[in-house]
Amino acid sequence: MPPPPKPAPPVKLEVTLNSIRNTAIATDDDNIHYEIVTRFWHPHITKINRVNFETRELATVAEIEHSRADGKGGETRIRFSDKGDWMSASDFVKFEDEAVGGSFQGSGGVEYKWRTRKGQLQLVRADDPEKAPVAEFHPHKRHFFVFRMSRHAFLEVKPVPEVIDALDRLIASYLLVERKRRDSKIRIRLERSS
Repeated sequence: MPPPPKPAPPVKLEVTLNSIRNTAIATDDDNIHYEIVTRFWHPHITKINRVNFETRELATVAEIEHSRADGKGGETRIRFSDKGDWMSASDFVKFEDEAVGGSFQGSGGVEYKWRTRKGQLQLVRADDPEKAPVAEFHPHKRHFFVFRMSRHAFLEVKPVPEVIDALDRLIASYLLVERKRRDSKIRIRLERSS
């Protein structure tokens, strides 16, 4: 009797830069490739583009309109595709008040939830009693904590069909949750005394 088949390895989506406004998220073979771009002539709109290198097509998956730092822009909004309707980011991702994370609905009505465990973002199905992660974010590492990156950040996604189908929404929700996580960090401001 032959041994049972091995489970498929997780999909590793490497994040090329530490920025969440201008980066690329892709597999090694570029089967899955997303570009996150914020143009200087539209500094408050970040576009999430999916690139297909075989057909040389670029499709806009989602757009995120950031609220302005001066307080005149209102709240962050998101829309899927170029022709979609704008919705509040808090309507798409139900953010948690006490912790970094939030829940969103993927394809087929499946609800997913971002949470932090041991300082890492994990995505779990909301209806899973075991709370096994279906995606996990691994941050970048640097040589001696200062120099060049020794390892790029990456998203490790389980090859479950409903998760792969919801990859566009997964990446959009990751960008919104990561922005909230970075904004919630304590910022120290140094000023010169006269």
